Amino acid sequence: MGNSLLSLLYLYTFLVQPHMKKPIDAIFMHLTLVNILNLPLTLLPNIMASFGVQRFLDDVGCKAVMFLFRVTRGLSICTTSLLSVFQAITISSVQAQWVWLKSKSSLWIFPSFLFFWVLNMAIYVPVIIDLKSTSNFTLVGSGFSNAYCHAIHTEGSTSGHYLCVLLARDLVFIILMITTSLHMVKLLYQHHQRTQHLHSPSLASQPAPENKATHTILLLVSCFVFFYCSNNIMLFYYFYTAVKIPIVQIIVSILSSCYPTIIPFLLLKNNKILSKRPFSLSLMRITSGQNSFNG
Repeated sequence: MGNSLLSLLYLYTFLVQPHMKKPIDAIFMHLTLVNILNLPLTLLPNIMASFGVQRFLDDVGCKAVMFLFRVTRGLSICTTSLLSVFQAITISSVQAQWVWLKSKSSLWIFPSFLFFWVLNMAIYVPVIIDLKSTSNFTLVGSGFSNAYCHAIHTEGSTSGHYLCVLLARDLVFIILMITTSLHMVKLLYQHHQRTQHLHSPSLASQPAPENKATHTILLLVSCFVFFYCSNNIMLFYYFYTAVKIPIVQIIVSILSSCYPTIIPFLLLKNNKILSKRPFSLSLMRITSGQNSFNG
């Protein structure tokens, strides 16, 4: 619900109020769409399995669902990293050496999206080769498994090389996130130190819009790093365990869904979209009214 509402707000801004849109809104919109795709792919197999539905996915269904799930998960880390880099450039543009980069950064957004899609689709093609459907809920053997799909873990150089590729991608984007986040924290601290010398306490206590956006993005990056690392730890444990424990698979799914579920509410609260866009207020009233009626 949160991601759907947020996507409608950004779509309304792009189509009806284009004068209000900012380049960073395109990154938020892409991240929201990725989350809308990722959440059903994460939760639907577990929900159907909890109701005892067997043979919900055949071989083609397993390959399609798991491929799209992995691609959207990879897009999430890439887009969050781009968001952090873009905001770091934005708030650094007051310095002369960063001005030229800010003027170019908005032109790189959509080519970056295309690069992220091609990169992640290429990386995860090998995942679907050995993936097959299974009708047995009791899974044994190392490798990826859920209630409907199972991929045999192959020992050897191919598997090792593939894990190195995944690790390299994750490290590059995680390092970008952390580096740009630390840079933004440094700039915010310097800004706070300068505002301490202002004579008006009211002016010093009012954060600039760029600073509020930076706080939001730092919060998003922190949440992402926490949930992404926690999920990977549990996923590696589950992957290399000979006898699959169902509760571990549930924990992996919950950790995978936490970040895309939390994002829209953080954006709606911290970016104050609701207070700036009248359309969003009416959507919230309709949504709350429907929830009250259904309740």
